[in-house]
Amino acid sequence: MKKKIVMFMLAGMLTVSSLTGCSSFKADDVVATVGDEKITAEVANFYARYVQAQYETYYSAYLGDDMWNSEATEGKTYEESVKESVLETLEDMVLLEQHMDEYGVSLSDEEKQAVQDAVKEFSEANPLEDKEKVSGSEKAVERVMTLMAIQMKMQNAIQDGADTEVSDEEAAQKSMQYVSFPYTSTDDEGKSVDMTDEEKEETKEKAKEFAKSAKDEDDFEAYAKEQELEAQTATFDAESTMPAEDLIKAADELEEGEVTDLVETDNGCYVAKVTSLLDRDATDAKKESIVNERKQELYTETCDKWREDAKISVDNDVWDKISFKDLKVTIKEEVQDPYANEVQTDDVADAEDDADTEDADSGEDADNDEDTDSKEDTDTDEDAD
Repeated sequence: MKKKIVMFMLAGMLTVSSLTGCSSFKADDVVATVGDEKITAEVANFYARYVQAQYETYYSAYLGDDMWNSEATEGKTYEESVKESVLETLEDMVLLEQHMDEYGVSLSDEEKQAVQDAVKEFSEANPLEDKEKVSGSEKAVERVMTLMAIQMKMQNAIQDGADTEVSDEEAAQKSMQYVSFPYTSTDDEGKSVDMTDEEKEETKEKAKEFAKSAKDEDDFEAYAKEQELEAQTATFDAESTMPAEDLIKAADELEEGEVTDLVETDNGCYVAKVTSLLDRDATDAKKESIVNERKQELYTETCDKWREDAKISVDNDVWDKISFKDLKVTIKEEVQDPYANEVQTDDVADAEDDADTEDADSGEDADNDEDTDSKEDTDTDEDAD
């Protein structure tokens, strides 16, 4: 059986443009220390540029050319917010590396080779001058990609300890059919306009009559159609807020088959019929959501605990020299998933190998499972420093 190791590196091929004078830090300057492990400026800079490239490529159209100076949260720019996240993630990755033995985690020879291959691909695809600007030395790229590979395996190992048992009662999702009577209308130009107070009162009376009559109808949807109205469906629990909190509150108090009275909100009126007290598909989906939340909480809590116990120090004088305003870094790539960055590990590879074998036994083309590499183009558009 073949082992499939897949490494996608978003920053594989970059477009790097100088905007101002380049940063003046040294490669071996120390940005942060986590226990006895030092995070050098070149490692921090390369990972920061890796993240920057994602923002520049996929968010700049929404955030504008001056995105890094724009406000992300009150009193904090996007550059400050993203850099804070970058450094915290790097610190967490080092902590995860330091706790690998506790979870029996290690990188296989195949995974290490995948990292080496990706480093070589990055090195060959980008001009020396561009690599220097993003601290893309083979040493720095290998270190960052190794930490990323470890992070993924450790996250899976930690999350394997999460409780995956969820009862129907805990995840129960009800379902309903409902009709809305909005307090808006459409003008001759197709624009939505607010109703007058008189029109709103007429709409409310229409909704009230519908609610009264619908209680005696077996088929809520069919009755709505007779009244030239459209019945929509929704699943919900007591914590739901859509389509309207007041409607959810009213429907949540009913038994299956019962119809609400008129429910009025600021935006219009609603009438709903509860069609099930346990929607199987929605409940199963909620169970999966609860399990995923537990896994993420366990991972976050574990990292936070390690952070509390670890001695972490940051040299802000060095870290401040790394700025997203001095370089524009974007990605030229052809991979369909722009956020993919993963090492496919042995356990996943084994599972897919089994699937490959089944395909082969049934006469299917095993070549469909060939190893996949990220295919990207290189372009460098450098302005004068």
